[in-house]
Amino acid sequence: MTTVSRRAALTPRQLTRTGERLSFVYLERCTVHRDANAITAEDAEGTTHIPSATIGTLLLGPGTRITHQAMSVLGETGAAVCWVGEQGVRYYAGGRALTRSSALAEAQASQWANVRSRLGVARAMYHLRFPDEDPAGLTRHELLGYEGRRVKDCYRTQSARTGVPWRGRQYTPGDFSSGDAVNQAITASAQCMYGIAHAVVASLGCSPALGFVHSGHELSFVLDIADLYKTEIGIPLAFDVAAEDEEDVGPRTRRALRDRINETSLLNRCVNDIKQLLLPKGSLAVGASNDDPDVVKLQSDGGRTVAAGRNYGGGEDHTDVETTW
Repeated sequence: MTTVSRRAALTPRQLTRTGERLSFVYLERCTVHRDANAITAEDAEGTTHIPSATIGTLLLGPGTRITHQAMSVLGETGAAVCWVGEQGVRYYAGGRALTRSSALAEAQASQWANVRSRLGVARAMYHLRFPDEDPAGLTRHELLGYEGRRVKDCYRTQSARTGVPWRGRQYTPGDFSSGDAVNQAITASAQCMYGIAHAVVASLGCSPALGFVHSGHELSFVLDIADLYKTEIGIPLAFDVAAEDEEDVGPRTRRALRDRINETSLLNRCVNDIKQLLLPKGSLAVGASNDDPDVVKLQSDGGRTVAAGRNYGGGEDHTDVETTW
């Protein structure tokens, strides 16, 4: 049986850092398979090879089939996988963290478990979204009110800028076509951003469920992170797409968002934002590289850690050491 202690460490040549990956790749009406360390997309026009380690999120649209071997290599390289469709979204993510350190996960859990620090992170998230405002001292209810007003202002501003009429947010879960063109574009943009945020959160080893603004959902932290870029990127881009044409809004939104993300290096920014929110100020950028040692330690008394792989039944001295498994 394969165990953690026997797992071969992957090298940076095998895994591409999160910030350097493609934001997402969208496929539809094809069969996704594996060829060595690449995935292949086969349709009536032929076969396309895509290096698996360069993918942040793979979006599988209508008419796609994916093999066990393709999912295996995507899991090994830490890519997230989403099944999406015109009539709504179902999200199934697979993969492993690109970092072997638990520092970010532990920092997230520590910040989340304390009521004051959880509110502090929520305020920091608000300030990242709206740097012209100081959220210090605001309660959670006040934060929600301020955020709601800023989002409404964003809708009105983008409507005036593009000339696209805005009649309010309209979306019926499971029915993508229920809204007008701009609402469809907003929905498509949000769906992609959720997938991208989930891919980054998972690749850094954080918990998707421990949110600081959202709560009670398995993707609460993913929703938190995706919302950081809603009024800056997602909503303006949706209005731009709707202003161009009302046809094929979904596919055009995905392509435009992919280009915008690459132009703005959003993946790298997302990684840095998560670290800034969770890690203590002045700490090292833990997990920035892919060659972190595969270290497992045991917790002891007084906040100390001791080496794993040893039997402490004989009363050996609990010296702080590390063992690379």
